Amino acid sequence: MKHHPWTGGFVNEALGVRITSDPAALLPVEDLVGLALRRNPRRAHLLVSRVLAKHVPTEPALVLAAGELLGALAGAALGSTVDDAVLRGVAGELAAVLEGGDDTAEPASDDDGGRPTASRSPRARLQYARERLWDLPISHPGVVTIGYAETATGLGRLVADMLGSYYIHSTRHAPAGAVAYGAFEEAHSHATSHRLLPVDPALLNSPAPVVLVDDELSTGATVINTITELHAAAPHPLYVVASLIDLRSDADRTRFDELAAELGCSIRVVALGTGRIELGEDILARAEKLIGGLPEPAAASDAAEPGTVTVLDYSGAARRLRSDRFGNRAGVSSDYLGSLPDGLPGAVSAESLALVAARISAALPAAEDSPVLVLGCEEFIHVPLTIANAVAEALPGTSVRFSTTTRSPIVPIDRPDYAIANSVDFASHDVTEDGPGPRHAYNVGPRRAADGSGVEGSDADGLGADTGFGSIILLPEPGTDPASITGPGSVTEALRAVTGAVVVVLLPADVPAPGDWTVPDPAPVPLTGPEFGSYAPEDVTWLLKDLRDAALEAPTAEREAAIQSGGANYAESLPMEYLPSAQYQDLYEEALRRSAPRVASAVGTVTELALAARNREPVLVSLARAGTPIGILMRRWAQRMHGLDLPHYTMSIVRGVGMDETALRYLARTYSPERILFVDGWTGKGAITRELTAALDRFEATDGVRFSSELAVLADPGHSVELFGTREDYLIPSACLNSTVSGLVSRTVFNKDLIAPSDFHGAKFYAHLAGADVSRDFLTAIEAHFDEVRPEAESAAASLAAADRTPTWVGWQAVERLSEEYGIHNVNLVKPGVGETTRVLLRRVPWKVLVHPGALEDVAHVLLLAEQRGVPVEEVPDLPFSCVGLIHPRFTAGAVGADGRAVAAAVPGADA
Repeated sequence: MKHHPWTGGFVNEALGVRITSDPAALLPVEDLVGLALRRNPRRAHLLVSRVLAKHVPTEPALVLAAGELLGALAGAALGSTVDDAVLRGVAGELAAVLEGGDDTAEPASDDDGGRPTASRSPRARLQYARERLWDLPISHPGVVTIGYAETATGLGRLVADMLGSYYIHSTRHAPAGAVAYGAFEEAHSHATSHRLLPVDPALLNSPAPVVLVDDELSTGATVINTITELHAAAPHPLYVVASLIDLRSDADRTRFDELAAELGCSIRVVALGTGRIELGEDILARAEKLIGGLPEPAAASDAAEPGTVTVLDYSGAARRLRSDRFGNRAGVSSDYLGSLPDGLPGAVSAESLALVAARISAALPAAEDSPVLVLGCEEFIHVPLTIANAVAEALPGTSVRFSTTTRSPIVPIDRPDYAIANSVDFASHDVTEDGPGPRHAYNVGPRRAADGSGVEGSDADGLGADTGFGSIILLPEPGTDPASITGPGSVTEALRAVTGAVVVVLLPADVPAPGDWTVPDPAPVPLTGPEFGSYAPEDVTWLLKDLRDAALEAPTAEREAAIQSGGANYAESLPMEYLPSAQYQDLYEEALRRSAPRVASAVGTVTELALAARNREPVLVSLARAGTPIGILMRRWAQRMHGLDLPHYTMSIVRGVGMDETALRYLARTYSPERILFVDGWTGKGAITRELTAALDRFEATDGVRFSSELAVLADPGHSVELFGTREDYLIPSACLNSTVSGLVSRTVFNKDLIAPSDFHGAKFYAHLAGADVSRDFLTAIEAHFDEVRPEAESAAASLAAADRTPTWVGWQAVERLSEEYGIHNVNLVKPGVGETTRVLLRRVPWKVLVHPGALEDVAHVLLLAEQRGVPVEEVPDLPFSCVGLIHPRFTAGAVGADGRAVAAAVPGADA
């Protein structure tokens, strides 16, 4: 299989197109491609692959081995542990086949498995190489693999088979009723528009990594267009680009890096051959002039009698083929020479392959030992390839090659240093978006010299230079109307002119009905101020649904009865939102004045620990709503002290329900999961810490994405986290108020009547309370102390980083003890710490308040609220918190307490 001279030599000499291979690549680019001229005003040259079988008839096992090797590289990029020595050994086998050599040579040595490293024939070498790949520990069933039409549809399936992933390829077909997921442009192609037509778009909407498969990367423009479109529809944290060759310039590679930075994702590129290509100036004009001066190509055949046509009609078979353009699960390459089990759509089972190959062999001319070509059609590549390989197995003494038809118009020049010797042209028979047009099959006729004599030597695939193919087996797209491939101008008529026998194999198609396509729900759109919330848009992005028009508020007594009876979750409704009285507002202002420096120091401390924990690039995700102002303050510290512009989101977590999984999927699609750091205001008994851990464990089980359950808080009096600013239980002023210190946003809501499965959890924006809003003032008051507390915060962070911060859960232990001592027997009704006690007094039905005698000054606002609501206060000397709020354990309407003199209803016109 010696290919000499290089089939890119003519274009290299005539136009100065030069390819330089990277010495570190698995294979030299010159081994993988030749060059030809396009009839295309956008690009003059064509890289003609020798392992893709699109334009050059190729040994089927070589195509399979190259695709599976590329799949192994993609698996390594996805995180599989792949032995580089195996990859280079397999590449060596491919190189030996591509470069030719003595096929009868004795093995030079054995590998560690006792197999000869120098195989006796090309097919034996390739089978050995494939088996080595099948032994690699690669499995990525959660990944989405996408191939590009039309050239890489089969290659993409081979990569997906190695990964065991879901697979879909872009298409130019236009089936009735199809709903396009997205479209992107391939600017240099003869036909530029691509569409994705998944019957079920759920996997494309998932946060799974995406593998994009193409035969070549010249500039990477198509990949950039694709990633941009995919990310806009549903962001993914990782894109692996797998290509047979990568010839991008340094500037083109930089564009990939810039795109990854812009989108907040990772982009990794793998290829069998890497290098550079030089085109020279004015190549389009020079190529046009060169093509115009070429002589008209000779007729493909002088045969007086056209070849015979035999039709093997399997269109009535029970098992129909579902095209990969609609999305299919893939299998494992080693099942049977690249085939897949019957249970997987889009493939032919091992048993069916053997049967089809036997019937094809029987249909070939008797005593025919001339080369045989199996020809797929345009996007239909993978199944014909596996059939070609099965035919090669069934006819061991016959040279069997595989290729496909194409829409690309290429200039044929019959000379040994040029990749495309001849062309067979015919009318299209596929139903595509751009309608009918000319189609081509290249290098299928006999080669001939300019003077009509046979060219000396042999071509790149070991075929006799002037013999051509004795038989051609045509596999049109399943479901093709037989009338469209017969008659004048058809593909069978064109092939009959260059071969003695055409065998047409008709396969049945499983085409989705118009009603089968799932129309995806629109992706939820994150919210920002001032449209939602009173914070500046750069401070926080709300992963919430706007429920401002929903009637959700209920009297406290009714809510408490429903919650304690088990009739409702506390997040299904909202408490009445109140404005603080003038006396209470004064208490808040005094608390803010006294606590601001201490809060600022704690913000600095926890932010320094957070930066160290996430390699200085955390994505802050605060738990609404107590965590929201803390997340904003952490973001501002990182920006002011370190010049870091950290993303900050806020999302919902609901005790008894878990985390908002739609928000988690949004984060997983948008960022690398290891960057995410959840943020809250404080801990009490540690219930949210436990809820967070359990929710993330469930999400990993269902979605395959692991977020760290590490939680950063301003204060951790409950000793239930490792990232904190302090473990003292003191007043955080933002705990004193409700929405008016939290961006005018309510507590989060999870009510199935309002929240669809694809929605974020909800919240209300109380825009009518803008006159009482102190949300931004609170941030400004804390941030004003950043510079003065910086040394203290950095010193505290350094000390904590060296200390044992293992949670001891003293808060939970204390709550369990108090629950029993006070006869409550329900830890959910015991709310420890200043923040939680304040919430009990503002939103729930309080029973008692327990206060540490040494903390009376720090909890003045709690004492005022308790007095106004008629709630008894007990001093408890050994209390491990400043205060603890107890919710009434045996609720009745009379347990509401006093008439709420400390607050006024937050309705338009209410007194503040």
